[in-house]
Amino acid sequence: MRKICYICPMADKKRTDIDWQDVRIFVALARYGSLSAAARMLSVNHATIARRLHSLEQSLGEKLVERRPEGYVLTPAGTQALEAASDMEQAAQLLGRGMTEGTPSGLVRINSSPGLSAGFLISRLPGLAARYPRLDIDLAFNLRSISLERYEADIAIRFDPPQDGDVIARQIATVGYGFYGTEEACRTVEAGGNLVLIGFNEADAYLSQAMWVAKHFPRARVAFRAKDQFLQSIAARTGAGLALIPHYIGRSDPLLRICDLEMTPSSKDVFLITRRRDRKESSIRIVADEVVEMFERERDLFL
Repeated sequence: MRKICYICPMADKKRTDIDWQDVRIFVALARYGSLSAAARMLSVNHATIARRLHSLEQSLGEKLVERRPEGYVLTPAGTQALEAASDMEQAAQLLGRGMTEGTPSGLVRINSSPGLSAGFLISRLPGLAARYPRLDIDLAFNLRSISLERYEADIAIRFDPPQDGDVIARQIATVGYGFYGTEEACRTVEAGGNLVLIGFNEADAYLSQAMWVAKHFPRARVAFRAKDQFLQSIAARTGAGLALIPHYIGRSDPLLRICDLEMTPSSKDVFLITRRRDRKESSIRIVADEVVEMFERERDLFL
């Protein structure tokens, strides 16, 4: 009897020329973890994402991603491919801008917490893009930790040092906290009036600052809730209550002053995190160094 051999489509490892558009779409899918997010970012439909991914896998002869309930995750081959594909992406950006030795070029993605993004970075980072005409900066914020290894960002600024990954973490600031409100709101509390606070949304009650307030001021009324501390500072301007916010936000707002309630949470360290393999990538290195200097120049604002 003649034997019949069934061959998996990927098993022959057949390689063909790689299409840059396939690579670009793979990077987006790996970075954002879902067809819909990648499609929105590239302004294409889901079918295009799926077709381009399949084309790249056929070209490489490897399965690059697996679909799971939480989204698409990289296979070991996909992790390797993403590293090379990200280098291709950076090279394409550099070629598109023109190559100038020692001048940062292309897109550098920075991810930070909502408070640091809105209360400090947003008013300072655009100056870098103005000074370096070939440099673009993408500032995004998340409460959750993002993955540098998935190239969701090139630089992360976080309150917690990384627990794993081949990254470099630099401690760049120590952040202190205080209760801030309008002059009238502070005088009312200091005169013995009822304590009224502005806090986090119920969905974010697990955050350390929210838990600290619930523990130390369990009877205080929380009159207004907002998702992050910068929004809480804006709400505090109305006089609706006191907001427990970082000093770098409270001290920067002329409509607010600090109100001494005798207890405040412990200060927190801030870390700038980059991939170790990017330490020789001039654009990322220059931007990271510039951000470190921003924090160093205004050290007194934080603690």
